[in-house]
Amino acid sequence: MTNIDKLNKVLSYVKAAFIGKNEIIDLLGISLIARENAFLLGPPGTAKSAIIRLLSTCIEDGKNFEYLLTRFTEPNEIFGPFDIRKLKEGELVTNTEGMMPEASLIFLDEIFNANSAILNSLLMALNERIFRRGKETRKLPALMFVAASNILPEDETLNALLDRFLIRVKCDYVDTDLLGEVLLAGWKLENPVESEIPTIKSNEIKELQQLSKSVDLSPIRKNYVDLVHNLRNTGIKVSDRRAVKIQNLIAASALMCGRTEAILSDLWVLKYIWDTEEQIEILAGIIDNIIEKDKSTQVHPQALFNKMPNAEELMKEVVLLKNKWENETLSFEEQSVIKDKLRYVQTRCNWIKNNEHKQHIQTEIETLWHKILQTI
Repeated sequence: MTNIDKLNKVLSYVKAAFIGKNEIIDLLGISLIARENAFLLGPPGTAKSAIIRLLSTCIEDGKNFEYLLTRFTEPNEIFGPFDIRKLKEGELVTNTEGMMPEASLIFLDEIFNANSAILNSLLMALNERIFRRGKETRKLPALMFVAASNILPEDETLNALLDRFLIRVKCDYVDTDLLGEVLLAGWKLENPVESEIPTIKSNEIKELQQLSKSVDLSPIRKNYVDLVHNLRNTGIKVSDRRAVKIQNLIAASALMCGRTEAILSDLWVLKYIWDTEEQIEILAGIIDNIIEKDKSTQVHPQALFNKMPNAEELMKEVVLLKNKWENETLSFEEQSVIKDKLRYVQTRCNWIKNNEHKQHIQTEIETLWHKILQTI
């Protein structure tokens, strides 16, 4: 079994444990190969830390470090305390045992609570994989940093921190229709069978990281350059540094599919470089238009899965919900499910490109909401 097969098997195992989180888990796989950091935006209780914990379990010789940051968090809590024995000898040496500098996978929750006391050391660790404290400097074994928050930073001083996370992805509650599967998967996760857990070693991931550097990007380079210009013209900041690093994500997408050459659909990863939530729709619209032209068969699943919603299918869903509400005797719980589904359809409707179709569906949704409110 090749290293890429091992990683894909690990990702499939994590997906089976966390229903409805395929997008996030695939992006974590991309981040691992690209050796880039990922940021998850979402409310508490959406399995962010649990996903990282399980992924870390699958790295055979890996160590996991996770921490919830507050504005009172001190450097010792992240990097480790000074070694008392060395301190008596007049040396400032950090005891990093069990702390972030020794971890393979690092998860930092509520990252934007980071205070100035740890900010500079954290920025260097994220960007250069180096830990520096006083005269002490050491390379970090970190394969990937993942951070999370339920809000984006408002303080400009924290923008530099967000900039260290190349991939940004929203982590929401799963669709109501999947709740049964979520409960079943969660129950199995509470009682795992050790023999069924697939694993991959740290050095095998490092080999993949090295292999990704040999992926040929020349077939899509012109398309990529044009895309970066297009994004800049629409107001989405893509610095030269980020433009260079994004190539690692493109190469990782190709390698995940078993290819040594990038194709047009590998540009799907650029949908996750947003700075604000408003940019998510803009990026999806621009990039989906490009990757739809790719007729290749060996594409990353997420390049196909994240296409714009089909207006006809959404309209059918609205009609189905309308018929259920009008023609069936519904319990309170069943009414709640319909309202949740309608909210989901309403959100998807915002992504439809054709304004005429969008307005027609929105009118039908508003009509149904009016009927629902009348019966409450």
